[in-house]
Amino acid sequence: MLVAIIIHAVIQEYMLDKINRRMHFSKTKHSKFNESGQLSAFYLFACVWGTFILISENYISDPTILWRAYPHNLMTFQMKFFYISQLAYWLHAFPELYFQKTKKEDIPRQLVYIGLYLFHIAGAYLLNLNHLGLVLLVLHYFVEFLFHISRLFYFSNEKYQKGFSLWAVLFVFGRLLTLILSVLTVGFGLARAENQKLDFSTGNFNVLAVRIAVLASICITQAFMMWKFINFQLRRWREHSAFQAPAVKKKPTVTKGRSSKKGTENGVNGTLTSNVADSPRNRKEKSS
Repeated sequence: MLVAIIIHAVIQEYMLDKINRRMHFSKTKHSKFNESGQLSAFYLFACVWGTFILISENYISDPTILWRAYPHNLMTFQMKFFYISQLAYWLHAFPELYFQKTKKEDIPRQLVYIGLYLFHIAGAYLLNLNHLGLVLLVLHYFVEFLFHISRLFYFSNEKYQKGFSLWAVLFVFGRLLTLILSVLTVGFGLARAENQKLDFSTGNFNVLAVRIAVLASICITQAFMMWKFINFQLRRWREHSAFQAPAVKKKPTVTKGRSSKKGTENGVNGTLTSNVADSPRNRKEKSS
């Protein structure tokens, strides 16, 4: 946690603050830029590190390793250090709310997603589902990295929208792939395992109640994220429609009074008619 706080401060002071002074952001954009800058750096580092572990331990070539030989209570050093680093980073996010002087209205949103990260990472670590947890974390971190890096480009140039479109497609794909891998591992792989007895000494939690709880927590979280995603897309669509909508022209109002009455007597809409032009008074002026 102390290392994460120090790295957080170094990135803030030597990178983000210098960019903020050049761009002259408003207070709202300033806080969002700092948030995306910190998270994009963390997501990129964690995604590259997790991908290296997946490749080195042959997770990609043999997907059955996600549930085979459960419980996975023996971990390599880099796997264990990865999980400890993840827990340390998200625990350090609590004091950072004070150091960054986060607004009171933003604190509940921050606490929700910090709590969700800690709940799922700690759950995968304690229930010895570290193989599945690693794959899902790398997948989720990659999608979140695209969002925050796109938001950084958007703050520098508001015409940049392509990154959000790519993120929207990959976000939906990531949610579907998360559900598929979770159901395949917990619902089919672990359900067919021979050893299905609760044993704290060996770290075996492969029982029906635990499997249902794991799948329920994953499905509820994915549904919550999709609900937030749909609301975000609807808000962007409304803002874009309001910006593109042409201004409604106001109809000219007819003022009542002497001038309007005089105008109607002299013609239609203020123009002379043929009868008025040929009136006796006009013919007398012409003859003189």
